[in-house]
Amino acid sequence: MNDTSWGAPSSAGYWGSTDRGPSSPAPSAGPVREAGVAAQTRPMPTVPASGGDQDDRDQRAAHLRGPLFRDEQEFDIHPQEPAPVPDSPQAPKAGKKSAGRDLRAAIGVGVGLGAVILASLFIYKPVFLGVIVLAVVVGLWELTSRLAERKSIKAPLVPLALGGAAMVIAGYVDGAEGAWIAMAFTALAVLVWRMTEPPDDYLKDVTAGIFAAFYVPFLATFVALMLAAGDGAWRVLTFLILTVVSDTGAYAVGWKFGKRKLAPRISPGKTREGLLGAVAFAMVAGALCMRFLIDDGVWWQGLLLGLAVAVSATLGDLGESMIKRDLGIKDMGALLPGHGGIMDRLDSLLPTAPVVWLLMVVFVGGA
Repeated sequence: MNDTSWGAPSSAGYWGSTDRGPSSPAPSAGPVREAGVAAQTRPMPTVPASGGDQDDRDQRAAHLRGPLFRDEQEFDIHPQEPAPVPDSPQAPKAGKKSAGRDLRAAIGVGVGLGAVILASLFIYKPVFLGVIVLAVVVGLWELTSRLAERKSIKAPLVPLALGGAAMVIAGYVDGAEGAWIAMAFTALAVLVWRMTEPPDDYLKDVTAGIFAAFYVPFLATFVALMLAAGDGAWRVLTFLILTVVSDTGAYAVGWKFGKRKLAPRISPGKTREGLLGAVAFAMVAGALCMRFLIDDGVWWQGLLLGLAVAVSATLGDLGESMIKRDLGIKDMGALLPGHGGIMDRLDSLLPTAPVVWLLMVVFVGGA
């Protein structure tokens, strides 16, 4: 997920190592248009336009150092710092890879989230349903806020939040049919709500709103569909375990052995070796989960399930990386210290939910 794999530290490359020197402190993000959201995102610095005489170009080139993102080899504009004195406490250790995020905070937040999820999942299912709704609403708020700040796109939050909550609840109570009906009414509500404002950029705003409705609450509804089964708590737990294990395997193998880039134009830190690690870890975890956690599950079904999860989680991670690159930000929010925002934790989970739900129905039925 994003750069930290549910609490795993972001290194020089999330799925692979990079060869770069120590980066300089990030420049100030500058003011944002709305008070209270300045800490939510870190805007991408802009590379100065080319031109001018040779001295100016040489001076600008001297400032191009350090990564744009902590896990990616790109441009960054920072003032040059004095080189650290060798053997001083500030001098970087040769060959040592930087974590890139606050590891203690990331682990603490990850453990806290895990405790809340497990407690609500196995004590009382409706409480976990409320956790899903809360994550959906906060995720929608982060996404629409970033769209407004960075692209001046006004996707209406109120109908999205109400419709998103309705989707999740309808999926749990009435199944897939109820979720589709709620999705249709949410799209209609977005179209009508936006009519209360001037027609300028109407098409752009409602298109973004319908995209947000599908991307966050509709995909999250498949978690509610899994939860509604008789052994729903175990299905959801399997879904969470496989996604986390896939991300962890990608990080561990890529950090140690990653050399060949997977998608350098989207996320240069990710490597093909990291993807193989994700597949291997997820397949082993899938075989164990299907054998010991799922009624009537068979180990070979878990191998297929793990393979599918590794692929969908990777695509989900790359998909959100594309969104954040287009918006020019590192994280979608800053609510979770060491992790970023809620959407930075949902990037792998959202597209994986329908995959796991469908394969569970095929392998062991939907009841």
